[in-house]
Parts: sequence; C-alpha cells; structure tokens
Amino acid sequence: MTPPCCVLSVLFALALIAWPDSVSRAQGPQPLTSGQRQMLEEKLQLLQERLNAQRTASRNDVADAEIFSKGLEWALRYDRKFSQKDVALLKKAIARGNQRAEALAANRKPWSTRKDKLALGYVSQVDNSVQPYGLVVPKNYDPARPIRLDVVLHGSTRPVGLSELRFISRFDGGDEKSAAAPDKSFIELHPLGRVENCYRWAGETDVFEAIEDVCRRYNIDRRRIVLRGMSMGASGTWHLGLKYPDRFVALGPYCGYVDTHQFSETPLKNFIKVGPLPAHQELGLHMLDSVDYAANAGVVPAIACIGEKDVFFQAHVIMGKAMRKEGLTMINLISPGTGHVIDPVTHAEQMRRIGMHVTPGLNRQPQKLRFVTWTLKYNRCHWLEVLGLHQHYARAEISAQLLDDVVEVAEPQNISRFAIRTSQLSRLPKTLRVGMTELALPKKVAANPKGIVVARRDNRWSFVGEPEKLSLTGKRPGLQGPIDDAFTSPFLCVRGTGRPWNAAANAYATASLKRFADEWHHYFRGELPVKNDADVTAEDIRTRNLILFGDPGSNKFIAKVLPHLPLKWSRETLRFGNRNYPANNHVPALIAPNPLASAEQRYVVLNSGHTFREKELASLNYLLFPRWGDWAVLQIDPSHAGSKPLEEKVIRSGYFDEQWRWAE
Repeated sequence: MTPPCCVLSVLFALALIAWPDSVSRAQGPQPLTSGQRQMLEEKLQLLQERLNAQRTASRNDVADAEIFSKGLEWALRYDRKFSQKDVALLKKAIARGNQRAEALAANRKPWSTRKDKLALGYVSQVDNSVQPYGLVVPKNYDPARPIRLDVVLHGSTRPVGLSELRFISRFDGGDEKSAAAPDKSFIELHPLGRVENCYRWAGETDVFEAIEDVCRRYNIDRRRIVLRGMSMGASGTWHLGLKYPDRFVALGPYCGYVDTHQFSETPLKNFIKVGPLPAHQELGLHMLDSVDYAANAGVVPAIACIGEKDVFFQAHVIMGKAMRKEGLTMINLISPGTGHVIDPVTHAEQMRRIGMHVTPGLNRQPQKLRFVTWTLKYNRCHWLEVLGLHQHYARAEISAQLLDDVVEVAEPQNISRFAIRTSQLSRLPKTLRVGMTELALPKKVAANPKGIVVARRDNRWSFVGEPEKLSLTGKRPGLQGPIDDAFTSPFLCVRGTGRPWNAAANAYATASLKRFADEWHHYFRGELPVKNDADVTAEDIRTRNLILFGDPGSNKFIAKVLPHLPLKWSRETLRFGNRNYPANNHVPALIAPNPLASAEQRYVVLNSGHTFREKELASLNYLLFPRWGDWAVLQIDPSHAGSKPLEEKVIRSGYFDEQWRWAE
C-alpha cells in the first residue's frame, strides 16, 4: 500500500507521465507546445508555493528540494528546444521536487541517511541562491567515524538552461535506501561550481561553500580532504589547490591547463588567442594563472596525470618546468596512447598515490614552510599569513622554519607585513629571526600565544601587535581587489532613486545594472541581489559588499562614500588622478574598502558588475580574467536608448596602490 505521504507525489508523477508529448515522437529537439509549457509553468508555480510554505523546515533543508524547482525554472527560461531525454528531466524535476517537499512537510528527510548517489543543495551566502551539488556516500559510512572527503571538479560544459537538471540527473538516484552504494573509503563531493567558469570568482566560492555544507551533514575528517578533477576540473584543481595549499591533503589534476597565454594558443578551431594585453590586464593574470603558484606544490603534494596524445599535453609540460624552477619535481603520470580522456589504469595509480598521502593525513604543524603568492586574496599557508604586500601582482615569497625555540624566517620578498599563528605551532618559540633581524617574543604574546604580526618599518622588522587585535589599513586580505572580487562574497546591488545630476550617467547606470542582472542570472545561476538605496539597512552595510549604481545625485550612498574615495565628482566634472573628464558623458567604475563599514571587511563598488562580459562568459572559461583592475574611466553614449546594446569605451583603467590611493 502506498503511504499517504507519498500519494500526492505519485499523482504528480503519473500526471506528467501521461502528458501527451509530441516531442517524444519528433526527430531531434523540438520546442514545447504552448500547452506543454503552460502545464510545466503551472506545476512549477505550485511547487514553488509549496516550498515557500515550508516554515517549519530550515532554508538549508528546503534547498534540497529547491534544486529541482530552480533547475526547471532555468530550463524553461533559457532553452527553446528539448529532446525526449530533456523532456523526461523536466517531468522528473516536478515529481522529485514534490517528493522532497512532501517529505519535509512530514518532518522526514530520507535522503539524509541514504548511501549511494544523491543530489543535494545549499543556500549560497554570495547571493542567497540555491546551488546544487552531487554526493556519493559509500556503504560503509559510519557517522561515528570521521571519513575522508574527495572533492571532484567536473569538466567544461556549455552553460544552458538545462545545466542544473542535467548535472543533478548524474547523482539523483532517489531518496530511499540503496543496495548499490559503492564500497569506498571516502565520500565524493561533486560541486557544480556555477556551471562554467573554471572555478573562478563565485565558482571558487561555490567549491568551499559546498565543502562546508557536506561537513555540516557528515562527519568529515578535515585532515583528509582531497581535491581532484579532469579537464576544466583539473585546471580548477591546480587553481584552488596551489592557492589554498593548507586546505587539502593531496591534489589530483588530470589533464588541466595552468596558464592563459600559452593555453589560448592550443590548435583548436574554437580557441581564441589572447595575445598581448594591456599592462594592467597582464598583471591581473598573476591572480589566476596557477603556474605562478607552482612553488606551493612543496606544501601540498600533487599527483598529475595526462594522456600521451592529449591536445593539452603542453599544459603539464609548462607546470613541470615551473616546478623544476622552484626546485621541485612534478609527478606526472602519462597514459600511453590516450588523448583527452581518463585512462582507468593511470587513474587507479593516481588514486593509489593519493592514498599514500591520505593515510598520515594533513600535517597542520609543518616544521618548514615556503609559500608564494601574488595577491592577498591567497595569503595563508598553515601557520604563516601574508598581511601586506609592497606591490600586488608581483611575486611575493616567504619561507620559515621552526628550530628549537626559534622561528627563522628568510628575508621575505615583496612582503610588508606577515603573521605567525603561534597557536598552531607544536611549541611556542622564544625568538623570531627575520632575515638579519632577531626579535624576542613579547611577554604578552608568550602569556596569550595566539599569534604575532611583524611589519617592516623604517627598513627594519618589528612586532606590531596580535592578529585579532590589530586593525590593518591599506590593501589587506579580503580587501585587495580587483573589482571582480566583490562578487565572490556576499554583495548587494543598490539602485539610486534620487534625482540624478546627469541623465546620461543615470541611464548608463540603469542599463549597466540590468546587464549585470541578466549575466548573473544566466551564467552565475542566481537572482542578482538588488535594493533601492532607500531600502538599504544597517545590516546590509555591515554584512555585504555594496555595489552602487548611479551618480551622487541619484544614489545617496554614492554621495556618502564619495568624500572617502580617490576621485572627485561634481555635476560638471569627473576628476580621476590628475585628469578631468566631462561628467555628461563619463562615469567612474571602481572598487575600494567601504568607509561606511569600517569595522568590517566590506567593499564598495561604483557602477560595475563583472568586468568581463557575456561575450567572454558564453565563450571560453580562460577568458574570464579582470578587464579593468581596481578602477576605470568609462566614456558613455549620452544618446543611449534602452533598445540599443549597452556599450562603453574604457578611457583608462588600472590599479590603486597598496594604500588604496591613486597611482599613475
């Protein structure tokens, strides 16, 4: 007998199965009929209303059901033709969403104890959107015992409306018990990464948010988290693994690119050669190109694989050369005779070697550390933290070792301040030696050994405080730019409602916000968070980056922050650095610390979403690099009408200095 709680779900499923489907009889993908689309839209609305009414369940629990309604919503909005298989996914989304909604209404979550494949969701802090991920739970998982977690990044896939539902279908095997659960010693996490961005920007945040959501649900051994992937997933493994070398016990990249310029010259018809770039864009590549972080493979072991005939073979050659330059030997298992595919034998050997590092687990107190970065976005390696640079997007290096009661730090390169987390050391040192300078540990640190911050002042190193008590200025971790970084953490777009100083600037800001909303929805898979300036709360200012659109007349928050920004803006003139521009056809775009949230790590951005556009988002993921840096002066078309494509001419762009000041 069918349990009462399942009756409605079964009826939904039967109704959908009985739906006359001309698509299934047609050859190739076909548009939905108006009746078919109307039926799906009505059932979607009912499902969304049902989920919105789940007041007794937490938003995180409801997200496990919302992944189906969201996937259907995106498919109906962006796709026009559907194959028979696609139509089956649309139908299944309604049935599965209702099954989970019904279970939640009955205070049940059968999927929480399922072992085998399953699809789950979480609520992203970036934009409050629901994002799906796949999970594979082995049959021997015991909640009482910590288990290894393998984070597996997927390969490149063109972003379409059905992206979520196709991804979910790989893992959604139902919610009840399964006899087919694999016999493995680890859980596999498969993040979606917001589909297609090589795990950059919000895609990077997605990986770590998904990890945290899995750790919330399962007993994960954080000393045994592996990062691996194939193709774009391998590129993401290089990218995240080498920049966060203390987060993973081992890396397993299989056929992944490591740079922008040389990869763009791969002899494939659809590839776009990047060629020489403006100086500030060349600098920005150092934030993304993982080959620049090769030295960090001395902290986190990488076991790479690639096919002998892979068209991207040169990528691993490039990384191998970079590692040799750092005094390291790259492990690169080459699969004889294969192309851009995973060879089972080679992959098995890769997994065996990864297992050798998993067994002892991550050593959180290494006696020696050597860490390289090019930006304070990637600033931490176990008990070392880089807190200030002399120059962003130039190589910065710090090496340290613990010798008896002394921490010895080689003269740091391109680093103005750093911290040693003494609480993470195996024993508390009495002395710190930085280059030729020897410093005795302050007594208050010895009494409360959490950490010490050291800075270079007047050509000498000295203690300046404790990490938790020191107020940092200038560019610092989490507030270092560029503009695109503002969209990797919680943000809010603020629409001006006042009387604009200049109608053309206001029209541009309105159109720019709309363009950003469209691109975010399509390519970053969420609703753009937007409020009118009159509705922004103190909590918004405290917790989110403010993305301000308009001018000082139309947007009251632009007027409030303007005195603290490195530009001057009047009704007639925009002054950026040492140059003036007429305000009737020029608009500034920039990022800076938000002066209204001085006690928090929050940005303020003027008149900009991502600095790459739909042309790049719809093309190749290696093109998603910063186009403007920290700021740009934009020439706009005063005659722009809403029906015309939005265009702007970048007159100048670049970076602020390390104190967030104008720099020629």
